[in-house]
Amino acid sequence: MNEDLQRIQQRLADIFTHLHEHAEISWQEHQTTDYIVKLLKEAGMEPRVFEDIPGLYVDIGKGTPKVGFRTDMDALWQEVDGVLKANHSCGHDGHMTMAIGTALLLKDMESVLSGAVRIIFQPAEERAEGARAFVQKGVVDDLDYLFGVHVRPLKEMKDGTYAPAIYHGAAKVFNGTIIGEDAHGSRPELGTNAIEVGAAIVEGLQKIWTDRNVSASAKMTQFQAGGISKNIIPGKATFSIDARAQTNEVMESLTTGIHRVKETVETMYDAKIDLQKEVHVAAASVNDKALEIMRLAIVDVVGEEGCASPVVTPGGEDFHFYTHERPSLKATMLGLGCGVTPGLHHPKMTFNRDRLITGVCIVTRAILRAL
Repeated sequence: MNEDLQRIQQRLADIFTHLHEHAEISWQEHQTTDYIVKLLKEAGMEPRVFEDIPGLYVDIGKGTPKVGFRTDMDALWQEVDGVLKANHSCGHDGHMTMAIGTALLLKDMESVLSGAVRIIFQPAEERAEGARAFVQKGVVDDLDYLFGVHVRPLKEMKDGTYAPAIYHGAAKVFNGTIIGEDAHGSRPELGTNAIEVGAAIVEGLQKIWTDRNVSASAKMTQFQAGGISKNIIPGKATFSIDARAQTNEVMESLTTGIHRVKETVETMYDAKIDLQKEVHVAAASVNDKALEIMRLAIVDVVGEEGCASPVVTPGGEDFHFYTHERPSLKATMLGLGCGVTPGLHHPKMTFNRDRLITGVCIVTRAILRAL
């Protein structure tokens, strides 16, 4: 494996550079899909694409794949040096490079594999929609194990260390509309002040009780009401609520509390509040067997000293929708300690790209152990 890695190392560096320079945002990863398909076909593989969405998967080995590895593909849309552009500031260019490297290694040893492997290139992670779309298309239906990877910030993991699991938290975003009634500033009793309704929602969110042993929060992050006339009490407003919880169970309790606040405030002010969920990211559900396989793979490659403890982070990742929708799937995500600075989603994010090669080796060994 080491000889094969040395042989493709420069090629993977070139692949990373191309992916980094040709970033595409969620659901627009068409050129990225075409580029990866071409690479895999040139290596003798038969990637499969979809007619209606970007993304692809490729099977290596004989039989029905029982072990999978998933990478995300999309970039963020953000301002970089004064220019709005698609930008890989979350490391998905590195994740794709590792997936391609893993596919190339497995293809070279295909004749001796004890089973089949599925490498999955998933779109729209940043919108928390891609994993669900792939679940609906049956991409993981036959798998027993699914592995993922994510680069980690220097503040979270030491450069050159690797964690066998990442415990991401759950997240939900709600969009709401308050429908009351406008009134003259001198006659507030004749209307329903949407600003006061919003304030009551804020106060109610602060009184939601969940398990205090588990990190959780719900807070209003956007609120718009009124026009340019300052003597009109606005009856209509729009708002957003960001909810976070470290576990799916506490997120359900938090969600129940948010809806209870909405119903209570509606009754209190005789107003209509339309509340819709926009985003839902599931918390990690890490399988012990998958974690142990990944831990042993890390030790195989870098020794015990390079194996870090599992990472617990409030950030979200839609990788965990695979296990949320398919609970029998045994999954974990490799934490790649590669010195990410200044941090994930920063427009100037950078990391130690040499760690991508180590990541390829660890992921490949984990897949072989799972087989």
